[in-house]
Amino acid sequence: MSTRWGDRGSVTAEFAVVLPAVVLVLVLGAAVLGACGRQVRLQDAAADAARLVARGEPVSRASAAVGAAVAGASTAVSHRDDLVCVQASAPAGVPLVPVTLHADSCALAGGL
Repeated sequence: MSTRWGDRGSVTAEFAVVLPAVVLVLVLGAAVLGACGRQVRLQDAAADAARLVARGEPVSRASAAVGAAVAGASTAVSHRDDLVCVQASAPAGVPLVPVTLHADSCALAGGL
């Protein structure tokens, strides 16, 4: 088997070209997984806030609960017939992609 000296180091060069792309894919994948977890926390916080407002707690306390669960979240409370509904939104936190997460939840007014 003979060695071709002209190809020497080509594997290192190819690896150096591919490595940034692999790192970018891994970082974006981790960020998307983080955004999925943030969506779950936002949905749970919206449900908790809806229950708080439905049982007579002030809206400010419900908003504070959502803000404590998900940093940068904003809330809006609305009443639909016998329901108290909370709409929450927050930035996803994925770099280079400005995505906003939304969650809605309703609870029966006056319920415990």
